[in-house]
Amino acid sequence: MKLGFVSAILDQSSYEEMIDTASELGFACVEVACWPQEKAERRYAGVSHIDAERVLEDEKYAKHILDYSAGKKVEISSLAYYPNTMDPDLNKRKAIISHLEHVIRASHKLGIGMVTTFIGRDQTMSIEENLELVKELWPPIIRLAEELEVKVAIENCPMLFGRDQWPGGQNLMTTPAVWKKVFEILDSDFLGINYDPSHFVWQMIDYIQPLYEFRSKIFHVHYKDIKVYKDRLDQCGVMAYPLDFMSPKLPGLGDVDWGGYVSALTDIGYDGYSCIEVEDKAFEGSSEKILDSLKLSKRYMEQFVI
Repeated sequence: MKLGFVSAILDQSSYEEMIDTASELGFACVEVACWPQEKAERRYAGVSHIDAERVLEDEKYAKHILDYSAGKKVEISSLAYYPNTMDPDLNKRKAIISHLEHVIRASHKLGIGMVTTFIGRDQTMSIEENLELVKELWPPIIRLAEELEVKVAIENCPMLFGRDQWPGGQNLMTTPAVWKKVFEILDSDFLGINYDPSHFVWQMIDYIQPLYEFRSKIFHVHYKDIKVYKDRLDQCGVMAYPLDFMSPKLPGLGDVDWGGYVSALTDIGYDGYSCIEVEDKAFEGSSEKILDSLKLSKRYMEQFVI
């Protein structure tokens, strides 16, 4: 496995500065944020270290992207764009899908062959109704990915944290049961999972067993931890807003058994990209704290991944 990080945490850095940081800290790869050039709607979104549309239009720019990372000996694991493709606002939905398709094309042009994203969800609709939306909206996206031989890896984050995402959250592919249904609808070798164990912790789901069941669908993995505060959970229960009883943490500072998780990855023969995702509020507020978060996470995960 190659150890890297999700570039969104370096939201104040240019592409070159972000790659420089990865190189200086000794990371092998980065999952590069590729949002459109617009204001972010949430934390850790809206970051654009690579302009996907410019990649498609500007040969010199595309070559620079590849040459710069190669020169620093840092690979690009994936182009990352995590929106809600099934947003109930139809104009917004159309723009999101259009940009996702640009990112898929850019990933092909750059020879990366991977896009990490969400499947999306209309948070006001049932699972069954959202599965019908998947049937309507996603086949053309997957056909494009197949034509260009770009793998699409869906992260299992529910995107359900506070009242603005209540009640259903903004990403449907959050449990093994739903994965099975989506994979039946979109039966493609180019659709898989960007596996993040932390999201299963607070959903009270076993995060080890699905690695074995879905081994052929694990395209990319994240290293992010979650801490569940039992005293808060006892007060509000699992029906509360999740952030009322849990918090994202750096790897090793939460409840994930990282030895068990990486051991299972080695069991299934996973040898792809694995990226630290920093969303720990204790390490926000300054560039020094952000760099510390990457250094500490790397030092911890190097017990298991070189």
